[in-house]
Amino acid sequence: MNAHPTPERRRRLGAPLALLVSAALALTACGSGEPAGTGAGGGGGGAKAAAEPGKVPTNDVVSGVHEDKAAAGLLPADVAKSGTLNLAASVGAPPSSTYLADGKSVAGIDIDVSEAVAKTLGIRLKRQVASFEAILPALDSGKYDVGTGNFGVTDERRHTLDFVTYINDGQGFATREDSELKKVTTLKQLCGLTVGTGAGTTFEVTLEKSRHLCAEAGRKPYDVKTYSDQSASWAALQQGRIDVVMSTINGLRYAVAQQEGLEFRGEFHRLDVGFAFKKGTKLAPAFQAAVNEIIKNGTYARILKKWDVTPSALTSSKISPPEIK
Repeated sequence: MNAHPTPERRRRLGAPLALLVSAALALTACGSGEPAGTGAGGGGGGAKAAAEPGKVPTNDVVSGVHEDKAAAGLLPADVAKSGTLNLAASVGAPPSSTYLADGKSVAGIDIDVSEAVAKTLGIRLKRQVASFEAILPALDSGKYDVGTGNFGVTDERRHTLDFVTYINDGQGFATREDSELKKVTTLKQLCGLTVGTGAGTTFEVTLEKSRHLCAEAGRKPYDVKTYSDQSASWAALQQGRIDVVMSTINGLRYAVAQQEGLEFRGEFHRLDVGFAFKKGTKLAPAFQAAVNEIIKNGTYARILKKWDVTPSALTSSKISPPEIK
């Protein structure tokens, strides 16, 4: 396979990819970089804003949300009394979550959905940025009440955590457009290549668990390079240090739609994504009811349209459902 672009090709692709990398660096400078976590394009309100590198949609789609008494009534008494929850957010790559140009304000699907849910429950979220890989252990220790970071709901995670689902995303691949890797349907297609992905993500776990496939096929194993933020993986792809990026389906489609020189190479494994909680949390029923309420009243559809991810909509929220196989 054509693992490295020719000098002429690199020069032609360098400018647009450099814009993407510089924009991503600016947006993730203060965050962990959601390594695309886990965590589909469609016509939507975010398409025009997404077309300009470094620009993300900022139209307000949640300020009109009102408290729903039925959902709020499911909150534990202490939370209803205090009216606040500590939320840990991994912030890094659109459309899930990203920093705006000021380096302080955040935007994304995670931000809009969590704000809509909070308004529905009549509470305020104290949002704190934390690294993707640090949030789940911190939930178990009680440091945070809830976490967001495009956390895919896997059977392994369900053993120690609870989730309330709010979108469907998953695992996918992207390359430079000159790559001979056209559509990835099996990890054996990656044999002999260098794959870039996020540290502490389901992508890293999937790749490490499947290394044996290449050896069993009598082929050279793929190499895995992990990055703490999405911008670093795009830079590595541009410079030919990696051949393919494994990340969220929605995140990859967003990046590819913004820039020439990149190609989405297919979905590998779909996963529901959810709010994460300590195992046995009493918050789950209230959050589930709130997500279902914003689905019912149309707020959810407006959020997904804004971020151009309507095909990833759920028809209803679930508490810690089995992993999609």
